[in-house]
Amino acid sequence: MSFGGGGQILSNLVEAIITTAIGIVIVFLSGAAYFAWYGRNVLNKIERAFAPGYDAAFDRAHYARKDDVRRLSQAFSDSAEFPWTKHMRRKEQEYIDRIIQGKEPGLYFMLLGPKGSGKTSMILNAMQNVRGDGVTVCEMHPDLEIFRMRLGKALNFQYFEDSQTIVFQRRPPRDGGPGLDIERALNKLEIVALRYSQRKNRPLVLVLSNIQLCKNVKDSQRLLTQIQQRAELWAASRILTVVFSTDDFWPFLHMRGTASRMHVLSVWDLNSTEAAQAIVRLRQAVKRIIPESHELSQVIALMGGRLAHLNKVAHAADMLGMAHRLVQAEKAWLLTLIGLIPECDGGALEDQKWSVHSWVLLQEFVRMRRDAEKQRLEAVESGVWSSDESMLPLPSISYYVCRQIMTRADFLERLDQSNIVAINVFHDVLPESELLLNAAREVVEEDGFDELLDRVWERVGSAKGASQGSDEEKTGIEASKRSTAYIVPV
Repeated sequence: MSFGGGGQILSNLVEAIITTAIGIVIVFLSGAAYFAWYGRNVLNKIERAFAPGYDAAFDRAHYARKDDVRRLSQAFSDSAEFPWTKHMRRKEQEYIDRIIQGKEPGLYFMLLGPKGSGKTSMILNAMQNVRGDGVTVCEMHPDLEIFRMRLGKALNFQYFEDSQTIVFQRRPPRDGGPGLDIERALNKLEIVALRYSQRKNRPLVLVLSNIQLCKNVKDSQRLLTQIQQRAELWAASRILTVVFSTDDFWPFLHMRGTASRMHVLSVWDLNSTEAAQAIVRLRQAVKRIIPESHELSQVIALMGGRLAHLNKVAHAADMLGMAHRLVQAEKAWLLTLIGLIPECDGGALEDQKWSVHSWVLLQEFVRMRRDAEKQRLEAVESGVWSSDESMLPLPSISYYVCRQIMTRADFLERLDQSNIVAINVFHDVLPESELLLNAAREVVEEDGFDELLDRVWERVGSAKGASQGSDEEKTGIEASKRSTAYIVPV
């Protein structure tokens, strides 16, 4: 009797062990199947991010412009002087079209130019031509955690945070910080790019817009280096093309040191003819009266060829009045940012030090513009220059010469980030726009400006105890005022 009961217990124990083993095997196989399915699903979701019409930036641009396309088509259908081509195409647009279409493999690109010059618009126009097929756009942000989220949204990747296995993990997926998460996203993107390029024989395109928004600090520099390393590798493999877009110069300066496959495309203002055509097209689009040629010339002389500024004046009933108001607004902003305070207290000395050096550089730009206008007037009188030209090129000075003029090596980057100057790929420094140059010119040409500049410099120098360093800096400032002209040839 007792033996029979022991046998029943043993039988139950064996049955329980077998049942448990089968359950464990089922759980293991289910887990393995889930991992395999989840890994494939992650890659498929990322690939869908490059499908036609997926990108949110493309959808927003298409929705905003489809009505403009209809109105522009109707407005220019009978125009012989300004034929309609759906959008006004810049000379750089064709090359950007080729980049977005994946026809420039083996390289990655940087679009460098001041804000409002049309970099993002050209990228979106190129995306419209292919309906966003094989392209996605991600906007940079100073906070790397927010950029991590934006990159995940652009790639349709949730950093494994949607995985059901998270309940069994000891550490949360984000515990490594944004840099590690971004590396995970780039790893998955590389696998998708390999699959895509093998299937369609063209690279994917990843656009990182406004990378200057991540400030020039160590964490942001590490992020750019991290992405640039992948961009170099992907360009060499011809599987993915990365396009960086920046308003400021420092990202180019930082990335140039390790770049071997990076191609830089400078995007600057329109010339006089292109600016006139742009104003006419914009006026037609908003059903405004087309101005006379002399009014166009005056507006362009004040605004230059910056698309963002031309768009503002084109929407105004009184274009010339709006242009003058924009100059005054730019002047007020400039004085707010770097206005001179002759009797500043000790707390404002560092700010005034930056201001006085900045105005020395702006004063040089204004002097160069006056000399260029004098040369143009002489050329017009001699018949060499056409009087129809309403816009001179912006004056430019080499980066190293600007440091000599300002007698400081650390202020140019700050001026660039503040959108007071712009720096091109040839390391030439220019006023940020024609609008800013005209605003600075009004300030510089006011009565008593030179005396005010000297008084502020003396105040800054005396506050430093009239040390030998301040005397040397003052000597440098005075020497820069007597320096030879760097005149842009007419």
